[in-house]
Amino acid sequence: MIMTLTAGDKAPDFTTKDQDGNQVKLSDFKGKKVVLYFYPKDMTPGCTAEACDLRDNYRVLQKQGYEVLGISTDDEKMHRKFIEKERLPFRLLADTDKSVHTQYGTWIEKSMYGRKYMGTARVTFIIDEKGIISEVIEKVDTKNHAAQILGMSSPQNASKKTVAKKASGNKAIKKPVGKAAKKAKKKKK
Repeated sequence: MIMTLTAGDKAPDFTTKDQDGNQVKLSDFKGKKVVLYFYPKDMTPGCTAEACDLRDNYRVLQKQGYEVLGISTDDEKMHRKFIEKERLPFRLLADTDKSVHTQYGTWIEKSMYGRKYMGTARVTFIIDEKGIISEVIEKVDTKNHAAQILGMSSPQNASKKTVAKKASGNKAIKKPVGKAAKKAKKKKK
């Protein structure tokens, strides 16, 4: 998937409405970190798993200073039903005219069973306090999305990933094979 926005780009400002018809402007969140996650459709299995994972980890995300905003092409009424059904503590934004999707490059051609159609790319943008995109998550793990977000944003987790990669890179080191090890192998057979 080719994305038009990458880490380091200024997040395009937009104005749209939330599930209650309240106007939401991205620039109103300046000074806060924002998780802006694009998802295809309310109340579908993958989108529900993603929303519920963010719901279950919402306090942790808040403690890390994040404001969570979900956005899809569904209307306000559908978002309200989704929030009530799943008890979501964050806002869902209605982008029925796809203007925000277009700005973020998330309205794309998809293919299913050989049929091509236009739809929402499941992508999350992590936006810093200055309105700059710090991370773009293109391969969203719907059941563990909060961990993806927190893993990318935490310098402590970033160093752990580096250590883990270095440790896993040591697999090429061969174990010394002495006479005792050879005897143990023969006994197992």
